[in-house]
Amino acid sequence: MGRMSAALRRPTESGQHLRQVLFFIPAPLPVLGVVALMVGGRLSSPGWTILLAGSVAVASLLLALMVQPTPLPEGLSAEASVRRSLHRFRQISTLRIALALTPVAVGAGAAIAGGGLLPLLVALCLAWPQLVLAAPTFFTITRARRAMEAWGTRAYLWAALAQPAPVEWPFVTALAARYRTWQQEREHRNESSASGASSAAEAPDRGSEAETGYALDDSGLPDRVAVSSEEARAEPSRIIPGFPGGSGNTATTPRPVPRQPRSNRRKGPASRSGGNRPKAKN
Repeated sequence: MGRMSAALRRPTESGQHLRQVLFFIPAPLPVLGVVALMVGGRLSSPGWTILLAGSVAVASLLLALMVQPTPLPEGLSAEASVRRSLHRFRQISTLRIALALTPVAVGAGAAIAGGGLLPLLVALCLAWPQLVLAAPTFFTITRARRAMEAWGTRAYLWAALAQPAPVEWPFVTALAARYRTWQQEREHRNESSASGASSAAEAPDRGSEAETGYALDDSGLPDRVAVSSEEARAEPSRIIPGFPGGSGNTATTPRPVPRQPRSNRRKGPASRSGGNRPKAKN
């Protein structure tokens, strides 16, 4: 069990293939539960439905045993051989998984048509062993490597499967990444809406300050102009110049404007000419 868990957590291409195969092993169980509910839990079914499901399962099993990767072309370098070997092994593994799941779908349809679970059970008994052929075991890898080397080109399949790969599960990793992205976007929208609400609450005060240029107090007047009611009632002359104070003070007299002496005044054109106007000609 420890070796199996270590193989599942292995960040290599072989570990990725093993995780892919193990993910599809429990896939027929939900199909079995749904079909059992649809047929009412009955097992008996017509013979033609059992024959249909069994023949499809046997055919897929034979195909999984016989199908192998195509040989590599001649004259490939070691790097190209590693890439092509890994690509063809992925293709054959995906094909074997599809061949293993095909009898499950056919058996489910036959069980629903016949009204019993027996066709689906027969298909499951022949489909689950096919997933072993898709797993990256020593037997499977050795047969695939020999099939690729049929034309004399060496296939570095073991080196290809030992390359590093991310630890991912089919469908689960992608859904988890999308959920995390959606959660981050939701938190960002909540923070944006909260900051927008706070800025909208502070907007009237900022607008009044922008219009007057001064901060407003509780009375709605700028700090420079606002005066307390008691101070305005006691000393109104401090607010409006010339207004008589409440303590009997007289109104302030305006400051006299200084006048220049007559000698310093600017002379007009009449004074320059001696007060004689030019006579009109007859």
